[in-house]
Amino acid sequence: MVDKSGACGIFGTDEPDDMTGGGKLIKITRDHVIYAFSQSDKPAAFVDAGQCVEFETFDCYQGIMLAESSTFRDFDRRFGNPATGPVYVNHAMPGDTLKIEIQKLEVGSVGILDIGGESGALRDAFAGREPVIKRLSVKNGRIDYEGIWVPAKPMIGVIGVAPAGEPVGTLTPMDHGGNMDCTRIEEGATLYLPVYVEGALLSVGDFHAIMGEGEVANCGVEIEGRTVLKVDVLKQTGIAWPVLENEEQWITIAYGATLDEASHKAVVQMFQFLCQKMGLSEVDAGMLLDMAGDLIICQIVNPKKTVRMEVPKWLVHRMQEKDGNFAATTWRTFGDA
Repeated sequence: MVDKSGACGIFGTDEPDDMTGGGKLIKITRDHVIYAFSQSDKPAAFVDAGQCVEFETFDCYQGIMLAESSTFRDFDRRFGNPATGPVYVNHAMPGDTLKIEIQKLEVGSVGILDIGGESGALRDAFAGREPVIKRLSVKNGRIDYEGIWVPAKPMIGVIGVAPAGEPVGTLTPMDHGGNMDCTRIEEGATLYLPVYVEGALLSVGDFHAIMGEGEVANCGVEIEGRTVLKVDVLKQTGIAWPVLENEEQWITIAYGATLDEASHKAVVQMFQFLCQKMGLSEVDAGMLLDMAGDLIICQIVNPKKTVRMEVPKWLVHRMQEKDGNFAATTWRTFGDA
């Protein structure tokens, strides 16, 4: 969870950039973007554990579609989903976990919503048609859809670290994170990602002003923005996939070539998390999932699908207390070990 007392950095300050750490808020502009997560990427900045970083991001179309006259013929899909970064986190090593607190998330004033015949569950319905593109005003926390004001719910679609092997494009989700399109990756949440390479190499992009669960037709309201992330390093935790927490839930996020594969992974990963990191028995963990676990589709439009498994923290804590092992097995105790 975000420690409100330790919040660092707000938008609109005139502090000079400091790209080498030293305790300041580090600012990474859109001059530094990647299209694949790779261990060979040159860092845009170096930060210490516990420091805050402000990332300025493009929308998934790199701003090309904001012009009223633009069409998809103007957009080179090789440059889709640009992610700002990467940031090298000092002392992050393979086997560690990168802890990322989303302290602030702000989106731009115009979002792109489009639909066509290339992806999603409705591709057959729109096959052969010219894609429809709408440019929606976003202000005061609301989105103007032709006079209907929809409450905004900003989220981060792409956030990840460099994988150990071959580069992974920013359109693809895997265990390093990437294009997870999980609506729970929002202001106030904390994301834990496994570290595969020295420095982790964290990058962020693909914000949405709002996106329905599943991203079923094509996309959310794609939008540029800025976020302040506090990054920290947990040493040798053994976590091998993305884990997310907010005030009320623990969440695992899994990928797969099919929804069945991604769903199976999400459930098994949460089961293992509850047993190995929260100290629950296998019976208690399995029954908790049956009673109160929620399996939710994040997206079906990317090269690999993502599904998340959510469990309520209060019930996890009560089950820990039941067996008298709460103090010894909390995530923070484990992470600080």
